[in-house]
Amino acid sequence: MRVLLTTWGSRGDVEPLAGLAVALRELGAQVRVCAPPDEEFAALLARVGVPLVPLGPTVRSVVAGTKPPTAEAAFRLAPELVAARFDTLTAAAEGCDALLATGLMPAGARDVAEKLGIPYVLACFHVFGLPSRHFPPGRRPGTPSPRDETDNRVLWEQDAQRVNALYGEALNSRRAAIGLPPVDNVRDHVLTDRPWLAADATLCPSQGMTDLDIVQTGAWILPDDRPLPKELEAFLGAGAPPVYVGFGSMASHAPKDIARVAIEASRAQGRRVLLARGWAGLAPIDDADDCFVVGEVNQQELFRRVAAVVHHGGAGTTTTATRAGAPQVVVPLIADQPYWGRRVTELGIGAAHDGPTPNFESLSAALRTALTPETRAQATTVAAAIRTDGATVAAKLLLDAVGRDGRDRPPVPA
Repeated sequence: MRVLLTTWGSRGDVEPLAGLAVALRELGAQVRVCAPPDEEFAALLARVGVPLVPLGPTVRSVVAGTKPPTAEAAFRLAPELVAARFDTLTAAAEGCDALLATGLMPAGARDVAEKLGIPYVLACFHVFGLPSRHFPPGRRPGTPSPRDETDNRVLWEQDAQRVNALYGEALNSRRAAIGLPPVDNVRDHVLTDRPWLAADATLCPSQGMTDLDIVQTGAWILPDDRPLPKELEAFLGAGAPPVYVGFGSMASHAPKDIARVAIEASRAQGRRVLLARGWAGLAPIDDADDCFVVGEVNQQELFRRVAAVVHHGGAGTTTTATRAGAPQVVVPLIADQPYWGRRVTELGIGAAHDGPTPNFESLSAALRTALTPETRAQATTVAAAIRTDGATVAAKLLLDAVGRDGRDRPPVPA
């Protein structure tokens, strides 16, 4: 049996697919992943022996500028990704038994699966973008809405129109070229009536959050047994656990002077600092030996050994820190990140900064909450509730779906 997985997005979109790919392979399936051709994504997949089929431009080339991408850039990128999916996925999915898509609005993936006559699954890592009569677009799920259900339906209709404006013309043009009828609502077409939610139920409860029939599998965690670098081990062993500060691929969105603010706020709490360089290029503000900079490392191991994790609130980082029992300070910047900050606060495992631009006083206050013994104890308790079998659950569901569809093809060489 052969499965194609595809995404376009940051590491938080790619690493879960690597975890799912490993789980599928353990069940005897052959797997390919179509993902952005960023070097670190290729290295990530190569580490677990999963072939990468390059899809579209690198993510870093799109998001790692000095300023956030503009609306004009979004209207250029959307049709480019549609074309890339039709061209790349059509070739990569030949002989496959199923296609699963995630990441940035994967318009084109379902259409390729439709043309090839194979099952299609849309997966997401949060409920932020799923239509609901209870919550308007952009409002954090779980937050009471000041509008009634009629108002929210109007806003979600406007959201559908926005997606149509970005993707509709390109999608329907390519569908017509392969003999498929046009799609009226691109967003709902991509999402389907039964999307999969690859998020832990403790961190991301889905009941009542959307009108769709969600299949919640749990987070797709890629096991990581890599040792920490010797220099990092030496730093960790030289004193009390440090505060970790990292913003992943949030280069153009990273708060101004966040390294300085985080270092000074951590020092004010008597803590050393571990800076994750990331795409924002975080760097020390002086040559003091209480600050250390790391690149890409095993966060699953590292987060067990820090005093707190200060981060942007991506789904992957939030899950990894929660699973490690590390208190968190979430500085939400865009998209679903405010939701994860809210959940960290509600669960009592850390604090969410109010807004995307912390200063010394505001970050210090959040750190004081995260560094209390009570928060540490609650983080330890919640960590024990996080399931780690989500990728296996999803892999079995996917293979079962192929079986129900009546396909029993012989394996196709990778």
